[in-house]
Amino acid sequence: MSHVGVGPRAVMRSVAFLTAGVFAVPALAGCTSEDPSGKPLAEQDVAAAARTSVSDGGTLRWAVDSVPDTLNAFQSDADATTTRVAQAVLPSMFRMDEAGSPVRNPDYLESAEVVDTEPKQVVVYKLNQQAVWSDGREIGAADFAAQWRALSGKDSAYWTARNAGYDRIEKIERGANDLEVKVTFSRPYADWKALFTPLYPKDVTGTPDAFNDGARRALKVSAGPFAVKKVDTKGDQVVLTGNPRWWGEPAKLDQIVLRAVPRDERVSELVAGKLDLAEIDPETADEVGLAAGPPRDAATGTPLMGPGGTPAPGAQGRSAAEALRSWAVANGSDEEAAEEEVLAREKRSEAEAKARRRQQALSGFEVRKSLEPAYTQLALNGADGPLADERVRRAVARALDREKLAEAVLKPLGLPAEPVGSHLALSGQPAYADGSGALGEQNAKEARALLADAGWVPGGPVKKKDGEEAAGAEKDKKDKEEKDGKDEKKSEGDDDGTYIVGEDNKNEDNKNEDGKNGVGKNDDGGNDDGGNDDGGNDGADDAKDGADRESGEKHSSGKNTAQGGAPGAYAPKGTAAPAGAAAAPLAKDGKALTLRFVLPSGPGSETLRTVADRITDMLKEIGIGTEVTKVPDESYFKDHIAAGEYDLALYSWPASAFPATDARPIYAKPVPAADGSLNVAQNYTRVGTDQVDQLFDRAMTTLDQKEARGLLRKADSRIWAAAGSVPLYQRPQLVAARENLANAGAFGFETPLYEDMGFLKKGAQGSRPSAPASSSPSS
Repeated sequence: MSHVGVGPRAVMRSVAFLTAGVFAVPALAGCTSEDPSGKPLAEQDVAAAARTSVSDGGTLRWAVDSVPDTLNAFQSDADATTTRVAQAVLPSMFRMDEAGSPVRNPDYLESAEVVDTEPKQVVVYKLNQQAVWSDGREIGAADFAAQWRALSGKDSAYWTARNAGYDRIEKIERGANDLEVKVTFSRPYADWKALFTPLYPKDVTGTPDAFNDGARRALKVSAGPFAVKKVDTKGDQVVLTGNPRWWGEPAKLDQIVLRAVPRDERVSELVAGKLDLAEIDPETADEVGLAAGPPRDAATGTPLMGPGGTPAPGAQGRSAAEALRSWAVANGSDEEAAEEEVLAREKRSEAEAKARRRQQALSGFEVRKSLEPAYTQLALNGADGPLADERVRRAVARALDREKLAEAVLKPLGLPAEPVGSHLALSGQPAYADGSGALGEQNAKEARALLADAGWVPGGPVKKKDGEEAAGAEKDKKDKEEKDGKDEKKSEGDDDGTYIVGEDNKNEDNKNEDGKNGVGKNDDGGNDDGGNDDGGNDGADDAKDGADRESGEKHSSGKNTAQGGAPGAYAPKGTAAPAGAAAAPLAKDGKALTLRFVLPSGPGSETLRTVADRITDMLKEIGIGTEVTKVPDESYFKDHIAAGEYDLALYSWPASAFPATDARPIYAKPVPAADGSLNVAQNYTRVGTDQVDQLFDRAMTTLDQKEARGLLRKADSRIWAAAGSVPLYQRPQLVAARENLANAGAFGFETPLYEDMGFLKKGAQGSRPSAPASSSPSS
C-alpha cells in the first residue's frame, strides 16, 4: 500500500496510503546566486522511443490499485485511477514536464497568459482551433464557465472536494472569438495555471445532478486520445479505446485496459501473462531482475561473479555439497532414508521446474525505475501529549539521521539516496530549496539538551502499575542493592581499572545476563547491524541498563558500565561513551517518555516498517521509547492519522507544481470550528503558525514568480522549525514492463503521453536512462 496522494491537484491533496516560536529562521539558500532548486534526482524510465519505432495497434494491460468509484476527479472519492483515466480522455490546459513544472499543452492551448493585473487580474486562453469534444462540439467558454460555477463553492448543491482557485474567479466570458476564453479574477491568483486541468464538458458540470452523478461510472463525452469504453466493476477493469475524433497524434494502441490487481498478486499476474505494465514492490522487482539473469562477460558469455567473488548458489539455493549428499543418501544402503530422500528429491525437482517456468515467464519483463513525485515523511502529532511541546518535537527531529533512512530505502534499489530538503517541493522543481537548516542537522547531544530543557530527564521516577517493575530512580536503587551484594563476593583484583567497550552486559563466561550468548550483539540486545529487535529491551531491562550506563555502576563481571560501545575497544575509566549507545529512558512527572508509533500492517508496507524500526533505534539513543502499533491498511489513515490517534506515523504527500495552493491546507494552523472541535483541514500533525499561513497567502497572490518562490521557501523554513513533520526521502517508483513496451513505465514528474505508448517494432529499442555512478546498489 503506497499511502500517497493521487497525482494531479484536481482532487484534494490526500494520502492514499501517510511553531517557529523562539527559534530563529536562518537565511534562505534562495538568497545566493546559485539556483537552490537543483535538478530532479532521477530521470524518468519509460523506454522512450520515436513514434516511428512503435507498432500500430495492440492492447496495453496496466495494473492499477482499484476501479474508481467515480470518474469525476473533483469529487472526494476520486482516486489515482480516476486521475489516470482523466489524463487519457480529458483536456488539460497545462501538463507537468520532466522537472515537475507546468507547461502549456499544445493539443488544447495555443497560448494562455495574464493580459491585465489592474484593476483585476485577467487571463486569456486561446484554444487550439481543432479541439473538439467527442460529440463534435467545439471546446469553448461555456465549458470553462460551467466548471467554474460548479467548483466556486457558491452552490452547495455541487458535491465538490475543493474549490481552491475557482473561488477567486469573478467571471468567465467569451473573448474576441469562439476560440478565446477570458477569465477575470476577483483577487490575484498566482496559481492560475492549475485551473481547468482536467476540463470536463458542460454536460458534466452544468447542473448539480449531472456533476454529482453523471460522471461516476461513465464519461459519455470526452476529448483526449482515448475515450472510456466501459467501467467494469465485476471484471475489476476500466477499458479505454481510441477516440476517433482526436485531432492530435493518433494513439498507437487500440486499447488500454486498467486492471485492478492487488500489489501482492501482481507478480502472479505477470507470470500468467495477464499484465504488461505494473507498479511493483522491491521484492517483486528483485524477482523480475533475477529472471533477466546475471550480467555476462561480453567476451566469454559466462556469468559475472557477484559480491565477494562467488557465484550464486544453484536452484533452490542448494550448494554442490548438499546436492552430493542428497545423491549419496538416495543411493545408500539405508532403504528407509533412501526412500525419504528420493521423495524429497522429487518434490525439489518439481519446485525447481516450477521456479524455472516462473523465471522464464518473467524473463520478458524488465524493471523500470525512477523516483515518484512524492515524498515520505515522519509526522509528529502536536495536538497533545509530549509532542505538544515544540522542544520535544525538535528533539525527535534532531535525533533522525535522514541520510541513513534515505539510503536504507533507495540505495539497494540503485536510486539516488538523498533526503528531501523541503515540505513544499522536490529537487528540480522551481520552489525547491533545502530548508532543513532551520531545524538543524542530526545531533543526539543537542536533542538530549532540548529534552532536558523540556523537563525530561534520565532516571526520573516513573509511577508503576500493579505487577509492573518500576523504572527510573526506584529501580536504580533496587539494582544497586542487588549489585552491592554481588560486588562483596568479588576480589579486589577483579577490576584493574580498564574499561572494555561493549562488554558491559557480558558475564565472565561471555554471556548476557539472560544466559544467551552475547557475541555479535549490541549492549541493548539488538543485532550489531542496527536492525530493530522486536523482542525489545523496553521497560524494566532497558531502564536498568540505561540507569547503569548513566550512573557508572558495575555489573557482576566487574566491568565499568559508565560507557558503552563495540566489543574489543579498550579505554580508561571516564572515557565518553561512543555515539550510538542507547541512552537511559527519560521520564517527567512520573511518566516515561514513550511515543505511540502507528504503522500499516498490510503487504506493500514493508518499507515503512523497516524505516520505522530504524527511527525507533535512533530515538532510543536519546532516551525516547516507542510503542509500535500495526493496524490494517484500510483503517490506518481514516481511524488513526486523520483522527489524530497517533504520536508518530509515516505517510506520503504528492509533490505539487502549485504549492501555494495545494500545500496550504496541509500546513495551515488548525482553527476551532463552530461546534468546538478543531478544524485541521489536511494538517494531520495539528502543528501550524500564523506566520506560515501569512506567507502562503502572500505567495498565492503575487504574480511575480521569483517573489512567490522566495515566500514559499521562507514558509518551508518555518515549517521545518516547527517540527510537525520531517521529510525523509522521495518515494521509489518501480515498474515491471514488457521489454518491448515503449513510452511507459516509471514516469517520474512528467505527465504520460498516452497516445505515444505502444509496442516496439521488431528490432527497435527504447532508450533507458543510465544509472548515476553514485547510486549503484549496495552489496
